[in-house]
Amino acid sequence: MPDTPMSPLWKVGRVVGVVVVIVAAVLFLAGKLPSLNPFHDNEVDRSQPALLQSVKDLSEYHAAQGNFQVVVDLEHDVAWVPDVIAGSRTLFVAAGSVDAYVDFDALDERALKVDTEKRTVRVQLPAAKLAKPSIDQKKTYLYSQERGVWDRVSALFKTEDQQEFYVMAEKKISDAAKDAGLTARAEKNTRTMLTGMFKSLGYTAQFPEDSAS
Repeated sequence: MPDTPMSPLWKVGRVVGVVVVIVAAVLFLAGKLPSLNPFHDNEVDRSQPALLQSVKDLSEYHAAQGNFQVVVDLEHDVAWVPDVIAGSRTLFVAAGSVDAYVDFDALDERALKVDTEKRTVRVQLPAAKLAKPSIDQKKTYLYSQERGVWDRVSALFKTEDQQEFYVMAEKKISDAAKDAGLTARAEKNTRTMLTGMFKSLGYTAQFPEDSAS
């Protein structure tokens, strides 16, 4: 029986089929033997190392802290109008803390006098300062509020703003911190800290404040 010549389309199909079989076989073997897989994934980490954005030198020694609670009793009255109609009275309870610190950044060469023979260091410390009060949100709340009819209706159409109470609370806590003697305690604690530090280095710390008292 004479051979029947194949059409060009059939020849192309047979070549494609052989290529598919070969590729499938290679992928099968590569799956069984990962080391022979020419298509394995490579993971390349080109991420840049973390850069240190800034370094902040701590120059403040926080040597004392006071915790306070204040009650803001604020009343708003409208002239010639009864409180039942217009006006309000609010009781706002606020809790917060205030740090007293000594700023070592204010020290210069004249503030430290070292005597290597007597093994003493004379330190002229700057006066302690009070930091801004830090309000504790978890312990700060609106205790009560009485309003006239007009204020109640007006409250329905505007957002409640407690900023005024926070400002007054910070002012009261700051004033209380000044009266509590925190700065004097901070200066004393700072001298104690420096005395121990210089002692560990074999020096005796001296402070003009101690000799003057």
